Amino acid sequence: MDARGETPLDTPRVWAEFTDPAEPAQRVRADLTWLTSSWHCIFGSGCAGIYADRPDDGCCTLGAHFTDADDLARVTAVADRLGPDEWQFHDQGTTPVGERPGWQDLDEDGETVTTRRVEGACIFLNRPGHPAGAGCALHQHAVLEGTEPLEAKPDVCWQLPIRRSYRTVELPDDTSYLEVTITEYDRRGWGPGGHDLDWYCSGRPEAHTAAQPVYLGLAAELTELLGSAAYAELSAYCAAHLTAVAGARSTPAGRRLLPLLVHPATLQAP
Repeated sequence: MDARGETPLDTPRVWAEFTDPAEPAQRVRADLTWLTSSWHCIFGSGCAGIYADRPDDGCCTLGAHFTDADDLARVTAVADRLGPDEWQFHDQGTTPVGERPGWQDLDEDGETVTTRRVEGACIFLNRPGHPAGAGCALHQHAVLEGTEPLEAKPDVCWQLPIRRSYRTVELPDDTSYLEVTITEYDRRGWGPGGHDLDWYCSGRPEAHTAAQPVYLGLAAELTELLGSAAYAELSAYCAAHLTAVAGARSTPAGRRLLPLLVHPATLQAP
């Protein structure tokens, strides 16, 4: 581990590639080492926050950038339903600022809509001591409604720490396909500033204590990102990988289990 107590960013991985059953011109490239790890969100249960001077914020200190109009519209609809009993900054969030709702802001480019930061963090973050409890008001509202938090939160929030990316792969016969990669959103995903974060969860052993692997714990999120058919295929590969890991663990004592089979933070979890 490094000086911050995190496992290295560039460790060997096991990958699976398969054709998306619902999209024959698309292939999924899945990081089985990450998806079968025991990571889970530990907000409020050991999360130190990405900045040392704001330990109660988790990763909400910076606010959220919206990816597109659908993302913004979904969160707007939920924000309109939040009451002051469940949203600490309801008054600030519902009082317009210029032509925008009080909870919205613009990024430095003047075009990308973000959540506004109030008192040092995202306006939707209820602070410790609030009657509704500390945490994202959007997330808590979804739980109260019995819906998935991904239906209420900005894309960037509910996807963390899954990273989905795309590239077009050109083949020698002049054909091509779209490759969809699913892997770990490590601190580099935040851009150059990610290396300045004081704490980040995906490589921390203390966050790798879930009772079930990522591909099951984040089944709703992965299904939303890939579609149900591709997720079912992904699940089969993950289950087969875990079977292989169990076999490797049963080898004679003293044989080292390679980190490409098991996420290094999971190997070192308490």
